[in-house]
Amino acid sequence: MQIKKRVINFLGFLFSFFLFLGFVPKQKNKVIDNFRLYSTSGKWIELNEYRNCKGVIVVFTCNHCPFAKLYPGRLNELNKIYCAKGVPLIAISSTDSMLYEEDGYLQMAIKSKVEQFNFEYLTDATQVVAKQFNAQKTPHAFVLWRQENRWVIKYSGAIDDNGSEPEKVEVPYVRNAVEDLLAGKDPSIEDTKSIGCQIYFRK
Repeated sequence: MQIKKRVINFLGFLFSFFLFLGFVPKQKNKVIDNFRLYSTSGKWIELNEYRNCKGVIVVFTCNHCPFAKLYPGRLNELNKIYCAKGVPLIAISSTDSMLYEEDGYLQMAIKSKVEQFNFEYLTDATQVVAKQFNAQKTPHAFVLWRQENRWVIKYSGAIDDNGSEPEKVEVPYVRNAVEDLLAGKDPSIEDTKSIGCQIYFRK
């Protein structure tokens, strides 16, 4: 009985550990359907509006998460660099605003203005889009690539390897993935574990 209890406890620990790290099944080449969400810029945005682009960086984030709060500057920088190369960035908040009032649309609009976002910040109030991507954490980044008129996931996971100290980032995962794709290659790293606040889905 004692051994069985230890095994159960150990399995529970492993589950919690991977949940914290944002463990999700590999999603390479998963096709993403078009979606339409409202932006803090005051307009509806569809994924297919970017069909003339080479790809799109999609980052699931939110207002309340301490880890997500570390990245606005880096998101602006990614969009500044890669929008000009045909790979714009969009951010999506799918957090349940009934649980976190800070993640409501009005608060999102204020944040996008204060942080001077140079990208679209979209609200996924029904969480349908997050479920399609199987987004787990905030932030959770995806690099979509346009292939045969379809949007295909080529990278999923963390934005980089150091949330708290951007000057000490050694592996900028999203940037590397986009650079590889622009060079006509598959990303050398296609999946990492996103680390941040869990996205809780309503039943």
